[in-house]
Amino acid sequence: MSRKKPDADVPPSLLLVDKAPGMTSHDVVARARRVLSVRKVGHAGTLDPMATGLLVLGVGAATRLLGHLSGSDKTYEATIRLGQTTVTDDREGDVTATASAAGVTEDAVRAALADQVGPLQQVPSSVSAVKVDGKRSYDRVRAGEEFELAARSVTVHRIDVHEVRRPTADLVDVDVTVSCSTGTYIRAIARDVGAALGVGGHLTALRRTSSGPFATADARPVEEAAEALAGPGSGPGVLGLTDAARAVFPARELTVEEAVALGYGQRVPATGTPGLHAAVAPDGRLVALVEDAGSVARVAVGFPPG
Repeated sequence: MSRKKPDADVPPSLLLVDKAPGMTSHDVVARARRVLSVRKVGHAGTLDPMATGLLVLGVGAATRLLGHLSGSDKTYEATIRLGQTTVTDDREGDVTATASAAGVTEDAVRAALADQVGPLQQVPSSVSAVKVDGKRSYDRVRAGEEFELAARSVTVHRIDVHEVRRPTADLVDVDVTVSCSTGTYIRAIARDVGAALGVGGHLTALRRTSSGPFATADARPVEEAAEALAGPGSGPGVLGLTDAARAVFPARELTVEEAVALGYGQRVPATGTPGLHAAVAPDGRLVALVEDAGSVARVAVGFPPG
């Protein structure tokens, strides 16, 4: 294991983690904290324990980027099982109903999935992290409470069907890739497709393959990514603060004078295009995220030196 650096010497970075099954997102954060001996670690976009794939962690000042990353579009690979309903809408929950899918045709499956593409009013899975009157819905389910979650506006950009197969006479498994907006529940898609076909449905596999500009191809197990940051300060799965910001936002290259001004919270001439920009000093340091306010650009998120 790499020799740990003192807390102050761990550079602010994003860790691109390929989450293993059975871990909560909190478990992943806890492991990174343990390897790095740094408390300031967070994540962008929760993954269920059953799910695998990309989980983006922020370390140190890079946690200030996470709120902007969590709103990015996501891509998932999933397997939907038709013919069974579970309490969690995935394989980890108890089966609550069964109905033979023997009569469900592949054309019907594809049509039901096509109906899940586009702007949707989606009701989240009841066993989820959505809060109801300040309490997580999964805690209310475990307490035996009955309630209904409000529908939410989400957008499913596409669902690609790769294979439709029959593991038994009464079940149908469908392998898909889903590209969607943040806040979309893939479990809810499985549930709603099963309901539309009259046989019930749930997820048996889920893997997040991308979030915004980041993908699993660049991700590593959490210990490997954290040890790379704790040791040499770079390596597979590690993205420095400036590179991370450049990957997410268009860059605004600053003069020395502009970098000093933004460091004091002052305004500089407008960038000229809408949205947040990564304001980068001549020495390559990320100074701030800035956005135009009329004829000037103001600091939206600052990143003090050191």
